[in-house]
Amino acid sequence: MQITGAVLERCGAPAPWSRASPITVGPLELDPPGPGEVAVRIEAAGLCHSDLSVVDGNRVRPTPMLLGHEAAGIVEDVGPGTAVPVGARVVMTFLPRCGACAACATDGRLPCSVGSAANAAGELVGGVRRLHRAGQDVHHHLGVSAFATHAVVSATSVVAVPDDVPADVAALLGCAVLTGGGAVLNAGRPAPGDPVTVVGLGGVGMAALLVARALGHEVTGVDTVPGKLALARELGAARALTPDEAVAAGVRAPVVVEAAGSARAFETAYALTAPGGTTVTVGLPGPADRATLAPLTLTAEARTVVGSYLGSAVPGRDIPRYVELWRAGRLPLERLVSARIGLDELPRALDALAAGEELRQLITFDERNPA
Repeated sequence: MQITGAVLERCGAPAPWSRASPITVGPLELDPPGPGEVAVRIEAAGLCHSDLSVVDGNRVRPTPMLLGHEAAGIVEDVGPGTAVPVGARVVMTFLPRCGACAACATDGRLPCSVGSAANAAGELVGGVRRLHRAGQDVHHHLGVSAFATHAVVSATSVVAVPDDVPADVAALLGCAVLTGGGAVLNAGRPAPGDPVTVVGLGGVGMAALLVARALGHEVTGVDTVPGKLALARELGAARALTPDEAVAAGVRAPVVVEAAGSARAFETAYALTAPGGTTVTVGLPGPADRATLAPLTLTAEARTVVGSYLGSAVPGRDIPRYVELWRAGRLPLERLVSARIGLDELPRALDALAAGEELRQLITFDERNPA
């Protein structure tokens, strides 16, 4: 079938991308789903720093590549041997899980080795590409490629959710909430009543704040952007401080989540971690970034540093839990959506994301914005 999608032509193009965009929005051909695959009509797709890091070259991927890895949509067709029901609303997640490798046996601590290899190659699990343009293959982004009207993905990349979960909320569950919430729930594991600090209040960090609050923890939010600090207070943060303010105030928490993806943020998160505490890092800094810390504190203060990819999540286990917190009114994920845009606004939206001006921008597809 013919679809419309946003294809990244090359990695590492300089900003501003609204002036000389490396992204082409136009028609592509999408194959029908093969065995173990589903075809999804995209309803909403979130713009995340993981997309930005491919555009700016911090995470080099094969190109041309159809971007987008956080989304929700309706299943319109399934391949042979696929149990996902047609008509179901699904959350699309960016790490397929084979369920059979040694990494999958770690209960989310390690990313699936089969899914990771497929993602790095720009393929779906099984070594196939279902996207084409002018007779040439187009690579998949993290097994999803959701910046398009439709996508074909592995059934292991989707989790069905009940019909009452709106598309906007379902899309955020696929990355922001799995990653940020999982950093608290799966990696940090604060004890009941323990305070939590979140450094970096973008979409992932704010999701970590919301999940920590939903679980009953007092939260301190840390960021350099005044607007994000103000929103953190609105969302229930007991304190919202700049890094310098947090250090000066002597903030020390048993669990500190770093969600900014920079060496400076990691150093700040480590400095704000209490003796015996855990620093969880889920941000994706540039490959050349280096952080400095005093190794003595790891031993003398019995500290732990944990890296958490996709929030150490098992999507089929974790997404239903977040849905129940949302249903109970304890997880107001709608507050994370800062703008709704069309595919043609993507370059400008990338500029706004890089400048820290937006939390979660959603590309939506409906009667007003078909593509």
